Parts: sequence; C-alpha cells; structure tokens
Amino acid sequence: MFWITLIVGLAGTAVALALAGKRVLFLVKLFKSGQPAPDRVASVKRDPKGDIEGQVTEVLGQKKLLKWTVAGLAHFFVMWAFFLLITVYLEAGVALLFGLDVHIPFLQDWGPIGFVQDTIALACAAGLLTFAIIRLKNAPAKLGRKSRFDGSHTGGAWVILFMIFNVVWTMFFFRGVAEATGNLGYGKAAYFSYWVGTWFDGLSDHTLEILESVGLLLHIGVALAFLVIVVNSKHLHIFLAPLNVMFKRRPSGLGAAQPVMKPDGSNLDFEEADPDEDLFGRSKIEDFTWKGFLDFATCTECGRCQSQCPAWNTEKPLSPKMVILELRDHAFAKAPYFLATEEEQAAFTDEQKLAMQVDKPLVGEDGVIHPDVLWSCTNCGACVEQCPVDIEHIDHILDMRRYQAMIESSFPSEAGVMLKNLENKGNPWGMSEMKRLEWVEELDFEVEVVDEKLPEDVEYLFWVGCAGALEDRAKKTTKAVAELLHIAGVKFAVLGPMEACTGDPARRLGMEYLFQGMAQQNVETLNDAGVKKIVATCPHCFNTLANEYPQVGGHYEVVHHTQLLADLVDNGRLVPVTPIEENITYHDPCFLGRHNKVYKQPRDIMAKVPGVKTQEMHRCKDKGFCCGAGGARMWMEERIGKRINTERVDEALETNPDTVSTACPFCLVMLGDAINEKKSAGEAKESLEVVDVAQLLIKSIKGEATVAAAAE
Repeated sequence: MFWITLIVGLAGTAVALALAGKRVLFLVKLFKSGQPAPDRVASVKRDPKGDIEGQVTEVLGQKKLLKWTVAGLAHFFVMWAFFLLITVYLEAGVALLFGLDVHIPFLQDWGPIGFVQDTIALACAAGLLTFAIIRLKNAPAKLGRKSRFDGSHTGGAWVILFMIFNVVWTMFFFRGVAEATGNLGYGKAAYFSYWVGTWFDGLSDHTLEILESVGLLLHIGVALAFLVIVVNSKHLHIFLAPLNVMFKRRPSGLGAAQPVMKPDGSNLDFEEADPDEDLFGRSKIEDFTWKGFLDFATCTECGRCQSQCPAWNTEKPLSPKMVILELRDHAFAKAPYFLATEEEQAAFTDEQKLAMQVDKPLVGEDGVIHPDVLWSCTNCGACVEQCPVDIEHIDHILDMRRYQAMIESSFPSEAGVMLKNLENKGNPWGMSEMKRLEWVEELDFEVEVVDEKLPEDVEYLFWVGCAGALEDRAKKTTKAVAELLHIAGVKFAVLGPMEACTGDPARRLGMEYLFQGMAQQNVETLNDAGVKKIVATCPHCFNTLANEYPQVGGHYEVVHHTQLLADLVDNGRLVPVTPIEENITYHDPCFLGRHNKVYKQPRDIMAKVPGVKTQEMHRCKDKGFCCGAGGARMWMEERIGKRINTERVDEALETNPDTVSTACPFCLVMLGDAINEKKSAGEAKESLEVVDVAQLLIKSIKGEATVAAAAE
C-alpha cells in the first residue's frame, strides 16, 4: 500500500507542479516585459523598515480588511489557516515519503500544535460559511450594480471556496483515520481530529490503512489541484499580495501623483523629450510598468473599491475594479503576441490576432477602457484607500489620461477652456492676475504683499489659491483665515499677482507638460522669495505644494489652514467664546482627508466652538464621499447618472443639519450648488448653508452668534 500511495502521490505532484510552473513562468515573463519602475525597488532599499511594517500590518495583520469587520475577520482566519496548515501538509509529505507511522519529533507529537491546527481549521470553515452567506446576500443577480461583486468572476470565487472547504474536510478525514490507527501523535489535544477518529472505531486495521492512505492522497491532491487553480485565477493574490504591498508607494496618505518617468527612473523633461523613445502616458498595454502588471494580477475582485467609488455610486460607468480587471484580461489576452519575437508575430493568423486583441485600442469607444470610464474619475482616492492589496488605480487612470490629453488631445471639450485659461491667465477662470488681491480691500487691516523677498519677520506665506482669490464663496474663507491669523498675531504675507495656479487641474486632467511648466514657474517664484513655510486653504494646493512640488525642486513646510488654526486654538492664541447653537455635519475633502490624513484638526476646531453639535454623515473620514470636483472634474460637465455633489448633499441632509461645514473651496462650491438646488425644490430649509470651519471659528471669536433655524 505504501508504494502505491507513494507513486500516485509523486506522479500527481509532478503533474501539478508542471502545470503551475508553466503558468508561473508565463507570469514572470509578462511582468519582466513591463516598463522599468526603478523607484519601486529603490523605495524598498531606502525603507526596509517600512516594508517590514507593511507586511506585518497589511499582510499578516490584515489591517485594511479588518475595516470591514465581519468579512475582515473571516478572511483573517482563512488566511492564517493557509499559513498554519502548512504544518499539516509538512506532516502529510513525511507520511507520503516515509510511511504513515513516521513522525517529525516535536512537530507531530506536541499537543498544543495539534490544538492550534484543529482550531484554525475550524475557524477557516466558519470563515468559508461567512463568505458564502456574504456572497449570497450580495449576489449581483439580486442587487445588480449595488453589489460590490457586480462584474467579478463569481463562479471562480465559488470554486475557490469549495476547494478551501475540501482542504479542511480532507484534513480532518485523514487525521481522524490516523487517530483511529494510532498514527496521530497529538492525542486529545487535537480535539476535533480526535473526535472524528471515533467515527472509525470498530474498523479492521487493513480497512483503516486503506482509508488513511486514501485520506492522505485526497488531502495532498486537493492542495495540488488548488495550486493549479490559484495560479490561473484571481486568487493569485495569495502569492502576489505580499509583493504588491512590498513595492507600493509609501507616502502618508495617498501622496503625490507620479511624474512621467524615463526608463531609467528619472523625471521626463518635456523640453528634451524624444517622442520615439519616451512614453507620454500609456497608449497600449505594453506601456505599463511591471508594477502595473503586478497590480492587475493581484486584484482579488473583492469590489471594495467599487463599493466606495463616487462615480459608480452615482450610476456612472467607472468601476475601479473593472478598470483593473479589464486591463488584466487584456494583458493576458495580448501577452502571447507582445511577448513573441517578430518572426513569431508575423506567423500569427488574423483570427489569432483577433483573439489576442492585438488591434484593440487601450482607450476608445471600442477600446479596453471606454472614454466615459476614464473621465468619470474624481481622483478621490477611495479605491486606493480601500484596496486590501494596495493596487494604485489612480496612477493607471492618470497615465491613460496623459496619453489621451497630451498626444491625442482627446478629453471633454469644456476642460479645454480651463487649460487655455491656465496657459494664458494662470488660473482656471481666466481672470486677470490683478484680481487676486481684491479680497484684501475688504479687510480692516493691511496684508503684507511680497514684492521680491519675503520679509524676515513673516512666518508664513499664505497661499491663497485661485478659488480663494477669485471665487466669491471661497473668498469668504480666505478673509476668515486672514482675520484669524491677524488676531492670533501670526505674521503672514501673500504673493498677490505673483501667485499662479499650482497646476493641479492640469496634472489631474493628464496635461502633465502644462503642470510641469506651471510648477517650475511657481517654485522659482517661491525660492526666489525665500519661502520656507506655507499655509494653504485649498487642499488641492496643499497637496500639490507639499507632495508634488518636491518633484520639481520645491521643498517647503506646508500646512493646511485647519492644521494651523487648530494649533492656535490649542495654544490659546485663538479663543472661541460666542456659542453657535447649530447642528453641523462636516464633509471631509478628499485631498485633505484620504490624500493627506487630515481628519482630526477640522473636527477639533468645531469641538472648541461653544454650542456646536456635530453629527457625522454615514460616510465620513477615510470612507468619506467625494463632492465631485477632484480629478479636474470641477471644470467638466457631469452628464451621466446622478450628480456626485447632489448625492453627497442628500447624505448631509439625513443628519438634519443647520449648517454643512467643510475645509475646501471646491467642496464649498460643489456642495453649495447642490444645496441651492435642494432649496429650489423645497427639499432643504432656506437657512441651510455650507461654510468653511474657519468661518465658524471667526464667528465665535468675533461674537457673531447664530441661532439654529430649528430653535427659532
């Protein structure tokens, strides 16, 4: 019996490893064909501690998955079963090679090990049951696009659940028979295996020997079949997730948009760019880096990104999950062609090329990615924040936008007006630079304007931003912040006409060369003025100045106004005294919250204002919902589905607020427009308004008390 078991086991192992090995070699070849990404390797070398932390918290600790408590716990137990039950397969390997009665000292006779093995296997079974319930409850056939599994390969997911279940039951079958034959060394410590062993009481030794061999082969066979299935399915993430976590970008928050890079990892200088050698974004699947291919293959199809996406939640065609899956499927389909030699490519028939999607455009009406999908993205970062395996959806969307914008000149027509205004006037609205100081005339104190050099007694340059200087609603925030800094005795100055747009709208649209030009001009202005510290009211300016300007030589200490004001309140330099008896709900700006992890300070400011009662929306902080303005969407029409700002205001109205507060001029405008529409339709009280937290603070400090409409 031993030799039959050995021969069958080794033969099955050889076949499975050959099949899995062939697939692995294909994947390695595919990844190696991607464009270089030397910065990813360099980041691991620079920060090995960060990599260890990522593996411990995200891979082993399942930090992101545990945000979804029930599903997260289920996955936690299934994953740790995968790790811990390797010891059972080690035991099975010894039994196969050396006999059923051979044991590894300590590993196979110490009770606590058997206890842990049985316990994690049962926890895994409970996790599988939980997954099954979640999938049945959230089935796409039942919920449609409201299901996070809509678009996923649900059939494959059920196969995987079935295979994991097979691992568990064959383990207990094999160990139960081993207990009955006296070959399980853990005794009653392996309590469930011991109990299963009682099922076989009374069987003959010969029958038990046959059953133990069958159980051993079944257990090993299931694992080998599982291996072949995994490397050919979405569950490839079992092996790839640790790699994707290792090579992820490591900012605090989502960080900067990546610059256009040359193959050697240096930033592309557009003035010296070679159209024949340099890539201006991604025009075909072969243009993606090896990290891009790794992202595509790592996707678990869990749909967490999709469930949080503001575009998807307002009936738009963009699903971050489907973008990754469509790119992955296209890469796998086309790989045999672009991995082949020129001679092999010439030998392919037209039918083969059609099957390999050789001539299918990456972006287009009949392309892999539809233009409406590409331009629906607000760059809010919800997808990246929620992804448990650190896929960088925004980077890939932005790279495809870059080629469309810079090479094809294909983008929503209304965005073209914004780009011309940036080029000609230095702001998206096309207003004169002299209008940037008009808000100062409405203050009752003087504001220092930088001539050439920042005066030595000035602590902060106040970066007003285009909206803060030119948009009437945003100017209220600008004046409030200026007054607060003046009251607190903080010396600040502004650039006035010397200030120009940071270039964020151009970059997020994909017009990278315009961004680079504007950024370099601003950095030159700031450096010549000797600027070291900047305070900004616009999260988009804040993010660009703090995270993206270092790419072009601009290194400054940048704070958002809520961070500075919260500190001034804490230090007693600003003292809110007059009660504001209002129910207030706070909207997290995406580029302040998810992109830069500033959640606490705006709430701290409101908490210090007497009388304020805060009520969180059901989607807040890292799960906050976008206003719809990011990703240059502020300057594009929203023609598909429900308006994102309307959806957000509907959520705000559920809290019955007297005021909606925020900390971003774009959010101020978008939410304000939606609130005005609700007022016109009689769906919101006339007194409802949206204000910046700085406006609430100045009201309380200056004694401009307000009375809630509900209390009147």
